[in-house]
Amino acid sequence: MQSEPILQDHLPFRPWAEEKTRRLPGLNPVAPGEWLIADEAFAGQMALRDSLIAARRAMVLALDPAARPAAEELLEAVLAEIAGAPGYALSAGQVQRPDGVIVPLDRADPLATAGRLVQEDLVILEKPAGAREHVLTGAVLCFPASWTLAQKFLRPLTAIHVPVPAYDDDIARRVQRLFDGLQPERPIWRANALVYGDPALHQPRREGETRSCAPGSARWLRMERQVLKRLARTRAVVFSIHTFVLAMETLAPEDRAALAGRAAVI
Repeated sequence: MQSEPILQDHLPFRPWAEEKTRRLPGLNPVAPGEWLIADEAFAGQMALRDSLIAARRAMVLALDPAARPAAEELLEAVLAEIAGAPGYALSAGQVQRPDGVIVPLDRADPLATAGRLVQEDLVILEKPAGAREHVLTGAVLCFPASWTLAQKFLRPLTAIHVPVPAYDDDIARRVQRLFDGLQPERPIWRANALVYGDPALHQPRREGETRSCAPGSARWLRMERQVLKRLARTRAVVFSIHTFVLAMETLAPEDRAALAGRAAVI
């Protein structure tokens, strides 16, 4: 579906080199108006999102019926964030995006509508009554980086992170405390960066499947800006993911050297 690479042309930040993002967990406050980003790859990424939501909806979108109030609140939060943002024009029944595409405002289909408005993938996590962990209850996930929505849907945080070796019991407790303490007016963000041998944005893989960079093959930096934001009414936590892909040869030599060890099979 993605025939040509959809690339950004510069790094908005360098998580491996900046003190605020280099040390785990690398959490930082989100400034007002900076939850969602429209960058130079907007038109290409949004065209791909549109096609994936239309043609592969069952693969990229899931919503537990009980999570519908959270999905509706998420759409309202997205609309509030993009209202007045450069390139957007909102009316009662539609939204014009910065690429000129008109998106019908379908509140009966909140996740698909939100997923067609912004570059970010949007994941809803809720903590059921009596539960110890948040559970993934809904998502529009067009650009997975080596995971699948089908395997993570309705699973708690610990089960979601099973393939991550560093996600031990101590990390799980710390992450859950973070989720529990998150306040609606104080979203936070972090970043990650990996080297891929394929620039495709849509890269679903099931647990146990590996990716690799063959020796001598082209390399691509895949970087994510991940935001955690609590919704005020439903108290659901939104995990949004903005994906950046850049050709390694466009990076400065010191950045290529810093990233050299991140191409391992995972």
